[in-house]
Amino acid sequence: MKKIAVIGCGAAGMMAALAAAESSSSVTIFEKNSKPGKKIYITGKGRCNVTNACSVEDFFSYVKRNPRFLYSAIYDFDNTAVMDFFEKNGCHLKTERGDRVFPVSDHSSDIINTLYRAVTKAGVNVLFNTTVYSVESMGGKVSAVVYENDGEPVTREEFDSVIVCTGGVSYPSTGSTGDGYKFAKELGHTVVTPLPSLVPFETKESWCKDLQGLSLRNVGLKLFLEKNDDAQKKTDETKNKKKKSKPVYEGFGEMLFTHFGISGPLVLTASCHYEKNMQGKVFIDLKPALTEEQLDKRVLRDFEEGLNKSFKNILGGLFPSKLIPVMIELSGIDPEKKVNEVTREERSNFVKLIKNLPLTITGTRSFNEAIITRGGVSVKEINPSTMESKLVEGLYFAGEVIDVDTETGGFNLQVAWSTGHLAGVSASAAF
Repeated sequence: MKKIAVIGCGAAGMMAALAAAESSSSVTIFEKNSKPGKKIYITGKGRCNVTNACSVEDFFSYVKRNPRFLYSAIYDFDNTAVMDFFEKNGCHLKTERGDRVFPVSDHSSDIINTLYRAVTKAGVNVLFNTTVYSVESMGGKVSAVVYENDGEPVTREEFDSVIVCTGGVSYPSTGSTGDGYKFAKELGHTVVTPLPSLVPFETKESWCKDLQGLSLRNVGLKLFLEKNDDAQKKTDETKNKKKKSKPVYEGFGEMLFTHFGISGPLVLTASCHYEKNMQGKVFIDLKPALTEEQLDKRVLRDFEEGLNKSFKNILGGLFPSKLIPVMIELSGIDPEKKVNEVTREERSNFVKLIKNLPLTITGTRSFNEAIITRGGVSVKEINPSTMESKLVEGLYFAGEVIDVDTETGGFNLQVAWSTGHLAGVSASAAF
């Protein structure tokens, strides 16, 4: 019987361990926390967006980096297989807007408990409160795991295969502290620089702080990126005269203003398209259902219904009250000005502002607020058909530790389930 070690008792780790155990291997999971699935517990605001019910073909369009690497893993264990697994094991699921799949109970603990029960039923040995110090190799092959279990003496235990499922460095309080990158580097692997992703934006504009806590639904967002250096700016200016720049991301949904900038589902998705050290510009469309012409008629109608009212008192039907002072200031129109005195040019500019509320992105928040980590173990050094290292025989990687990331919507968890399952099956089948 093959002896397999799995480092990490999260989504990828438990799925890898289960797949290996069901393939007749002896499996041990090493987990530094005192319980399983600590990061699963907080996903989807505690509801756990298990997967996405989109077609498998569409799935890859939501993968932002290295989608081709995932072909074998996803087709081996796709979203239908994931949903079938949880349903058959007593955790009933539902599909919501955007094909997002959640447990019917809306409790992420049900996902964790279902998976953990299956793991223990399959005979997997789980060691909690255990720190793995290193993964050893000999002659180009994995040989042992060195660890300390709950204050006991440091132990070196031999294994035939090791599956690294330690996650990235986002939400480090859950135990994701980059241990897998350390193991990978020590064994000769390249680690693509980790960056926070699916993370809020920090903005230059101070008025965001005035709107702290304001949530906007059904708005549009466009993200533009430009290189920062002066030489590139001159080149860009020349190019832009010939060709208008295109947004790197364009979406529709819900956002939130914060004391540092903007957040919310729409912003988090945009963030996975953001590139560090580039000038980011966001334009928010407050009325995406209307064209500029339609919006102008709407504003004009409001003006005509309150001809003798001041500009500041005519905007209640257009914006939440908290947003009105900011829109007035940005418009440059005197708040006391009677609307029948507002010029056509002023109204036209105001409409453009509503359709293109500008924000300057100065960066993202830290890993403490990032849902996932961008970067990780280079996919060039992993066999996509098995998840096995191309450098060290018997070493496998699965989940967020790999340089693959997606948009929000259950796609990242699907990557964890799929790569974990493939790694577990492959490790057990290898001789």
